Amino acid sequence: MTTVYLATDNPHKVEELSAMFEREALAIQVKSADEIGGMPEVEETEQTFEGNAMLKVEALASKVGPGNYALADDSGLEVDALQGAPGVISARFAGEDATDIQNLVKLMILVSQIPEKKRGAQFVCSLVLMNSEGFSESYLGICRGVVIQESRGDEGFGYDPMFIPGGYELTFGELGWDVKSNISHRARALQQLVSWFRKQNKSG
Repeated sequence: MTTVYLATDNPHKVEELSAMFEREALAIQVKSADEIGGMPEVEETEQTFEGNAMLKVEALASKVGPGNYALADDSGLEVDALQGAPGVISARFAGEDATDIQNLVKLMILVSQIPEKKRGAQFVCSLVLMNSEGFSESYLGICRGVVIQESRGDEGFGYDPMFIPGGYELTFGELGWDVKSNISHRARALQQLVSWFRKQNKSG
């Protein structure tokens, strides 16, 4: 059975992808990098989400073994009026060891200076799949919406309480996992990945 090793130590991401493969009746195991000695340390020096995801997947791919894959993602929030910030430094927007709350507070201060009609933003997720021979596929998921000047809801993490996806009136922090797992940037990128594996199964 093919195994996909995730370049992460986050067990929720393993569960999320496992559930998607199971729903699609794909015979693919999902495991974390811990199963093959852990994720090598990677300095995220690229200026794009795809570039940083590529750095992570390349570091892990040589360890996955024949017939298996490494999968890495990089994601964040881009605010139009801030020229795409926080962008690739979303997790450390307020400093190298910043907490979610510190990042939120910094963004709230900046958003307060942006007129309400110009608060367009998007969450972006870049996924890169690679095997030990160097074959790779990339997938991009984007969820457009707006940012608000307050924190609403305690579901989700990161900037979720400040982001209202298009077509909704509630933030990701209020909508909860059931909605977010279908419309988020990460969900959209993962759906493309699942479609690719489905095509491989049919052609095989």
